[in-house]
Amino acid sequence: MLICFFDIDGIVHKEFVPPGQTVNKEFYCDVLRCLRENVRRKRPGKWRMNDWVLHHDNAQPHTAYILQEFLAKNKMAVVPHPPYSPDLAPCDFFLFPKMKIKLKRRRFDTVEEIQTEPQTVLNTLTKKDFQDAF
Repeated sequence: MLICFFDIDGIVHKEFVPPGQTVNKEFYCDVLRCLRENVRRKRPGKWRMNDWVLHHDNAQPHTAYILQEFLAKNKMAVVPHPPYSPDLAPCDFFLFPKMKIKLKRRRFDTVEEIQTEPQTVLNTLTKKDFQDAF
């Protein structure tokens, strides 16, 4: 599973969930720690002004109390996501379809290949691709 965060300027953070790992509230909290660090490094202006918001769906790890505490403690603004609204997930209607087109009919023999090829595809996306999504 690929977890990916992006904005109008491109990918901010991406990581693969290790094989056998469940995406639970603790794991997702660690992902958000990495995201915060990448926002700080890659989008210093947005970091300084706290001018960025997180948009994720209503999956259980995203709505857990421990995660809500983490978001509040770190002053992370979140765009509310209505229940049962998968059509509002930009990854599902913008990012993943672009990846699917480039990976269609490809065969992978190892986990490493499965992880390398999508990253290559993500790296080929341009700033204009992301601007068109917004």
